[in-house]
Amino acid sequence: MILHCRSYYSLRFGMLAPSTVASLAAACGFPKVLLADINNCTGWVDFIKQCRSERIEGMVGMEFRRGSRLLYVCMARNMSGFQEINEYLTQCNMTETQPADFAPPFNQVFVLYPWNENTPKQLRANEYIAVRPSQVPQLRVLNDRKVRGRMVAWWPVTFGSETDYDTHCHLRAIDNNTLLSNLKSSQLAMNDEIMPDRKAAYEAFSECPDLLANAENLLRDCSADVEMGVVRNKKTFTGSRYDDKLLLEKLAMDGFPARYPNKSKQVLERIRKELEIIDRLGFSSYFLMAWDIVRYSMSRGFYHVGRGSGANSIVAYCLYITNVDPVELDLYFERFINPKRTSPPDFDIDFSWKDRTYVQDYIFKRYGSKHTALLGMMQTFRDKSVYRELGKVYGLPKTEIDALVEERKTLKADDDIIRKIVSVGEAIRDFPNLRSIHAGGVLVSEDPITMYSALDRPPKGMPTVQWDMYVAEDLGYEKFDILSQRGIGHIGDAVKFIAQNRREKIDIHDIPAFKRDPAIAAQIEKGETIGCFYVESPAMRSLLKKLDCRDYLTLVAASSIIRPGVSSSGMMQEYIRRYHNPQSFQYLHPVLEELLHETYGVMVYQEDVLKVVHHYAGLDLAEADVLRRAMSGKYRSKEEMMRIVNGFHEGAAKMGRPEEVTRELWRQIESFSGYSFSKAHSASFAVESYQSLFLKAHYPVEFMTAVINNFGGYYRSWVYFSEARRSGANVLLPCINTGDYITTVKGNNIRIGFIHVQGLEENFIRPVLEERLCNGPFADMADFVSRIHIAREQLVLLIRTGAFIFTGKTKPELLWETLAGQDARKTPEASGQLFASSHQLPNLPPLETSQLEDAYDEIELLGFPVTYTWFDLLKTSFRGEIHASGMKDAEGKYVRMIAPLVTIKPVRTKKNEKMYFASFIDFEGNFFETVHFPDSLRKYPFRGNGVYLLYGKVINDFGALNLQVEKMAKMELRGDPRA
Repeated sequence: MILHCRSYYSLRFGMLAPSTVASLAAACGFPKVLLADINNCTGWVDFIKQCRSERIEGMVGMEFRRGSRLLYVCMARNMSGFQEINEYLTQCNMTETQPADFAPPFNQVFVLYPWNENTPKQLRANEYIAVRPSQVPQLRVLNDRKVRGRMVAWWPVTFGSETDYDTHCHLRAIDNNTLLSNLKSSQLAMNDEIMPDRKAAYEAFSECPDLLANAENLLRDCSADVEMGVVRNKKTFTGSRYDDKLLLEKLAMDGFPARYPNKSKQVLERIRKELEIIDRLGFSSYFLMAWDIVRYSMSRGFYHVGRGSGANSIVAYCLYITNVDPVELDLYFERFINPKRTSPPDFDIDFSWKDRTYVQDYIFKRYGSKHTALLGMMQTFRDKSVYRELGKVYGLPKTEIDALVEERKTLKADDDIIRKIVSVGEAIRDFPNLRSIHAGGVLVSEDPITMYSALDRPPKGMPTVQWDMYVAEDLGYEKFDILSQRGIGHIGDAVKFIAQNRREKIDIHDIPAFKRDPAIAAQIEKGETIGCFYVESPAMRSLLKKLDCRDYLTLVAASSIIRPGVSSSGMMQEYIRRYHNPQSFQYLHPVLEELLHETYGVMVYQEDVLKVVHHYAGLDLAEADVLRRAMSGKYRSKEEMMRIVNGFHEGAAKMGRPEEVTRELWRQIESFSGYSFSKAHSASFAVESYQSLFLKAHYPVEFMTAVINNFGGYYRSWVYFSEARRSGANVLLPCINTGDYITTVKGNNIRIGFIHVQGLEENFIRPVLEERLCNGPFADMADFVSRIHIAREQLVLLIRTGAFIFTGKTKPELLWETLAGQDARKTPEASGQLFASSHQLPNLPPLETSQLEDAYDEIELLGFPVTYTWFDLLKTSFRGEIHASGMKDAEGKYVRMIAPLVTIKPVRTKKNEKMYFASFIDFEGNFFETVHFPDSLRKYPFRGNGVYLLYGKVINDFGALNLQVEKMAKMELRGDPRA
């Protein structure tokens, strides 16, 4: 009998994990089982692995449906057949067509058509009719021997038990976006599709042994003979492994003198040693492909940052894949290359968010779409999404759904619907819900990728495999992470703006010079890093001050210490204390002094944790590598992590380590999970930070313009405009004649771009700018409307924003002219134009204008005032007793300060009470930080954005000054004259 199982990767249909399918089939006595999910192959690797673990044979295939209608089930006779199935679904996905009513001709695939549901008149030799157990009685009246000879016993499985059916119904209602009560039977699986006991299953077909025999004949001819874990990446770059070796050697030696002008013999020896290891392990092609990607991007003028564990490699440094000098940082390539690891160290290569698509497109064209694909991932049902979807299924109004999502724990437990939603929600929590795209993973395969996956066509249009990075690793793929970020974008744009605005060409890659630059050192030490990649957050700026950070190596450490792994364990504060007083502490254990002297006994990097688990607890390198992956958030299950936990404690006990020390070390290690950086990774980020810092120190106006245009920073745009002002820039309103869609810089003038005007449509303003480029500036309003077809609402937005100041008329005059022109347009003389000729307009009466009104227009349309500052809008002239610059002299004193709120960060105390850290900008444009403890916060809560009067004590925390707020009040602004 063909036991055809669906897993929960039959999205919003199946109920069982692929591994559960295999385990249940084995427990029920089946020696052979087919996994054929609906229109996808996501779960086949997990399924085959578990089948082998259970010592049963797994078969792979696919069930094709159009909507809810079952068309046919395909069984792969072998992996070639599986490729045929994948290619068929890929064709459907890429052409955005539905599967055909009947299967195409296959060579190595058996096709099963459900009896009485979808059966072709003529069956091919590889096609059969599948009969359910419930249909057996109907066979008693079937006299057509020819038809019966093509029938097979078929038991479809969707559920593990009867209780799964109810949950399945809820999933189907979610999938069909309908009420549970409105579901149709055609949208559901049959309620008897439960994993049967083998004996009972065969008894159900006891009347038709011929169908069982036919099924057995097919089963004997099907297998999924695939080897897991063998390298499936493209094996060579040049076509020959030997030529790869020679090319990599040449490139490394070519880069050596540029990277190391003193040509140290010790460095050269390390390069040769690495090259030998890379060749021996077969990683030359991986390095060369990474080099080729970077070479292409540099030829296009793109900027990049190479990071990941591959940044430990001096060869990668000489190939310009990374900008991290592993000799300077004492990084050891061998830490990530051990005899038990068969995959190369990974390269994460970041590009500007504007450039990444071009790089991805190059990779696809370079290696061909048959061998290249983006890596998939799975979005799962989480708390909020689960309860929101289930609320809709029961027809709850939006207000009740919102309450269900946000306040589930406080809702009445005696409400039957709520209780049911919570019960079903728990059952489907973490079920797969939607296939998606990995953040940056790209696979380049030696074999056609359809040998192992069908391909989806997501919105980006690039073929994407249907499984995630864990499956990729199981199969033997090592991905390239081609990522994007805004930080690289603002570096590239700043360099371009400097060339345009100052006629200066700078070398943004001269990192050694940046590390020696006293202006950068002073900037870091003061925490004046607004806009700079990775170092602009309030917490990071505070940490830099606490560490008196003035150099690259300290910044590298800070980049890792700031991560939640170190900070949440309490070791960030301990590191700061030990940094300032290195003689004031004792190491937890003598072993730690030897291992962690560089970081004062604190585990800061992934490497530190690996050293501790290996030398303190005796875990081998393979186990340490599992832990490294776990710390990167790349472990699959809690069970995998628990094995490491137990191994650590048992190993430490065997080595006679004190139990209390072991517990404390594991507490610190555990906090790293999902948050830690390798030292190479931190160093890569620090290099990019230095590039930003150089630009901010020497070209602040161009730099802030670039930051504004790339968005995505820690703060809102108005904060960066404020910082630009503090740096000496004049911030100007948008202008139809001199402005652009993005923010522009000329001299020390920064002109706000039209992209910042709320409600202004891009598809309107772009043609305006093109018209100006082609036919010159606009003379006045009449000239503008004669050349531009514009909706009145959009024109009013432009006027209120100040975009027509060049006309010499006030906003009220321009608005009046617009309204009068609108009326004139209705007359025959207007000839369809918004304005008649100017002499036809009546004379304007004197119209009052108000800078205060302008400021409120700017707040409404831009989000911040330009004509005035926030302080100019206050009713009071009081600006505080001190500003940020005076906090040092006021240490330990109670003071009053006034400033607009920039950002707040909620945290929980040890008693689980909410407190806040906040940032403000003072009258002089300088930042300062505040602390709001629970007692103060209860009496004096934040009341949204605005300007606040703050009263509290100035505290010095290792050189970082902040105001510990005891009282605060939101300040009243001058009235809006437009009201």
